[in-house]
Amino acid sequence: MSNQAKKDQTQELIKETTKNLFFVKGKFDATTQEIADAAGVNRTLINYYFRSRDNLIQIIFDEAQKVEKEKSEIIMNSDLPFKEKIAQFIEGSLSTSLQYPYLETYIVSQINKGNCHKRDIEEDELKKLYNDIEQEMERGAIEKMEPIQFVLNMISLLVFPSAIRPLLMENLIISDEEFDKIISERKGIILNMLFKK
Repeated sequence: MSNQAKKDQTQELIKETTKNLFFVKGKFDATTQEIADAAGVNRTLINYYFRSRDNLIQIIFDEAQKVEKEKSEIIMNSDLPFKEKIAQFIEGSLSTSLQYPYLETYIVSQINKGNCHKRDIEEDELKKLYNDIEQEMERGAIEKMEPIQFVLNMISLLVFPSAIRPLLMENLIISDEEFDKIISERKGIILNMLFKK
């Protein structure tokens, strides 16, 4: 294996380990040393490859966001019927919630710290989405409301349980396994709440 390949492999290992600690286990306060120990590498390598812990975290966060945005774009730009697009979007979002249970919580914590969020959607994409929603309302498939209310309903139903996962698990006495099962069963429930037919 070349030195470059070995370097790339080590960088990937550090990134995957950090994603796992932050977004899978919810250990947002993991230190550089804890990340290094979990990855089985020397702590100085993290600073060598990523300059700082904060920089490493920004990189894995941006990568996770990029994957999400690309998935959404593929769905929204497809020629599928509207309900099918929404169903696929919901499925993609739920599978991300299962893969990275603490990603939403992390996003909320970053926004609360003032590390504000880059806009994910262009204005013309938003107009098209609102237009599609209005057409569905005309067809009688969706309850009549402002299109933004439909979007807020969908996002709330999708994101809220994951965003407050630790709180729900504690107060509703739910284990990790039970919570994952609940999340995986939400697709049909959400679709039934959003669409009349």
